[in-house]
Amino acid sequence: QVQLVESGGGLVQAGGSLRLSCIVSGAILRINAMGWYRQAPGRQRELVAAITSSGSTNYADSVKGRFTISRDNAKNTVYLQMNSLKPEDTAVYYCNAEILSTIVPSGDYWGQGTQVTVSS
Repeated sequence: QVQLVESGGGLVQAGGSLRLSCIVSGAILRINAMGWYRQAPGRQRELVAAITSSGSTNYADSVKGRFTISRDNAKNTVYLQMNSLKPEDTAVYYCNAEILSTIVPSGDYWGQGTQVTVSS
């Protein structure tokens, strides 16, 4: 099996910061791209930030300059540092990883989600 476990969500005031973490474990041969998505009530899930295995990053326009994605390949962990948070950042944040495995099906795997709430 493959598991993605997120942590670091919570309630913060506008202008504050949070750091999300996601640890990937299980029958993993290699992790390719990793990313963070979010879904607000009544809205579709959207990409927030992504990072390749070599460290190239991609951000949604709405978070550029405020959020930073990083990863520690030795720990199979991806992070999302969120600064200058706004009420519109309120959502459930999901970790995603593209897994290569010889034991379980290779492909995209998701975490269970962590709630981020930004009060005005």
